[in-house]
Amino acid sequence: MNGGADVLREALRAVEGVIFDLDGLVLDTETTYFMAWRHAAGLMGYQFPAGFCLSLSGLHYQDVEMRLLEFFGNAFDPQEFNRLSGVCWYRIVEKQGINIKKGFWALLKLLQESDIRYSLATNSRLNNALECLEFAGLGDVFEIIVARDHVDRGKPAPDIFLKAAESLSVPISRCLALEDSPIGISAASASGAFTVYVPSVLPADPSARELCNLLCRDLDEVAILLAARRPC
Repeated sequence: MNGGADVLREALRAVEGVIFDLDGLVLDTETTYFMAWRHAAGLMGYQFPAGFCLSLSGLHYQDVEMRLLEFFGNAFDPQEFNRLSGVCWYRIVEKQGINIKKGFWALLKLLQESDIRYSLATNSRLNNALECLEFAGLGDVFEIIVARDHVDRGKPAPDIFLKAAESLSVPISRCLALEDSPIGISAASASGAFTVYVPSVLPADPSARELCNLLCRDLDEVAILLAARRPC
């Protein structure tokens, strides 16, 4: 962050609420999605390159569907793909669950001990988000969840973050928004939140690096910075 440690400390000291993204930030759901998508595409006779999977990170499914048609052509059946990928995904997560990203528990503990309010802001539909949280064992962690159902426009529009700040009763300028994808960073930055980029895919996206206020390796690093924000 430009301005050095003192500017960073002052910015973090102003934080009254933290807004988490879900996929790729709290949960390693994207790995399971990518596995399911590639398997489903293979069953339909299509090759689903890994790089194309990564380009879909952070998108709502309607936007994913549009990208699929652009990539594979109009002969591609998105409804059948959706059905097959759903079946594949359930098989994967019922067998192996969904992993929680490094540092989440440390950050959550710090927020609870510091009485900092927090919420979830996801481009997923509410039912899908709740399902993923249950598979990860986090079903009772987030009292406030703002999903794609709750706003007119999904990310990269800022609506989800603005709604999350409203639900927290915290001005968006005093919210710290945690995101792992360029699309999420665009939404968080446009909302006016203090935006932290924790990339789920390396190297970090250059455009997201330019937009974010702070780049962190993982949520452990976020927790350390928040813990150190108060003067000794």
